[in-house]
Amino acid sequence: MNYDLILARYGEIGVKSSKIRARFEKRLVKNIKATLECKVERNQGRIYIHPKNFDEGIEKLNHVFGVVSYSPVVSTKTNYEDIEKTLVNYVKGLIKENLIDENTKFAIKCRRVGKHDFSSQEMGAYCGKVVRDVVSAPVDLTNPELTIFVEVRGEDTYIFHEKIKGPGGLPLGTQGKVVALISSGIDSPVAAYLMMKRGCEVIALHFNNDPFSGPKVTENFNLLVDQLNTYAKGLPIKKRVVDYGEYLQAAKTKAPERMTCVLCKSGMYKIAEKLATELGANAIVDGSSVGQVASQTLPNILATRYGVDIPILSPLIGLDKDEITAIAKDIGTFKISEIDDGGCSAVPRYPQTHADLDFSKKACEDMNQDEYIEKAFENIRRLD
Repeated sequence: MNYDLILARYGEIGVKSSKIRARFEKRLVKNIKATLECKVERNQGRIYIHPKNFDEGIEKLNHVFGVVSYSPVVSTKTNYEDIEKTLVNYVKGLIKENLIDENTKFAIKCRRVGKHDFSSQEMGAYCGKVVRDVVSAPVDLTNPELTIFVEVRGEDTYIFHEKIKGPGGLPLGTQGKVVALISSGIDSPVAAYLMMKRGCEVIALHFNNDPFSGPKVTENFNLLVDQLNTYAKGLPIKKRVVDYGEYLQAAKTKAPERMTCVLCKSGMYKIAEKLATELGANAIVDGSSVGQVASQTLPNILATRYGVDIPILSPLIGLDKDEITAIAKDIGTFKISEIDDGGCSAVPRYPQTHADLDFSKKACEDMNQDEYIEKAFENIRRLD
């Protein structure tokens, strides 16, 4: 099929005020251009993309947040003669691709924007007759096996049969920055992805727990961010690494050992808050899911977040492991997270699962938490 362009659609952008909508549309166009080499036009709630490489455009648009669906289309002028000629050639192409024959139940769906001397129903009926003249297929408007869409917009008409699902959400870069805590596991990359889908620029913060974990953890972190960056061509993810071994050693030896996981997470949040302040981010993001590990029981969630003044967002909080894993597989991070990194040897045999807030405060004092946080933050490393 000789397609002319790709027609992309957005969803919730369309319900914004005209000023916000225009800003979001411009950001979406910018992100599309950063993702693939193309020319882009926008008009009346549609994005028209002319990619240099059509196959690349079809593949990569699935990684642009804000795109709800998209279709490869053939365009023509809005008059009966040109629509008929174009539709005849289009149907012949469908026949060659074995998408329609004399037994295929089909429907025409016509949508019209603008003033014309015909209604949508009239144009739909006309196009149905054109198809029937090419291939004697039965019309079935209720349960068609193939639907051909005819979208009439002013002086131009677009014909297509595919609606490819995009990632949806809001254009990346429309909702400010977040600092995302990303380990080498399954959950945290998914949490970062979901915030990107809501339009947030991500700063990835990783904690290197050496000597309690091996170098594979940081290697996997880099691979995970590389994969997430396939969804972030307009605003690549910034990477920061904190050497956290000395902090963990103090948590294990200067406070009750069963509190190590609580103190570990507490320190991560406080370092993330300092980084957020420095880089102008508005929130912290993590991969917490209630009850999944020791630091994610409700009492421990309260204890670990005590003393942090900016929002901590946990988009996975109500999901179970199967649901999180399904998303990880879909976005390409699961296989990376499955790579054995040796785990963390700082985890105590019997971790505290119901930390009392007062007890937690005392544990922070016992280990001189503020001192170790300052020291770790001073040596934060930039990897991007």
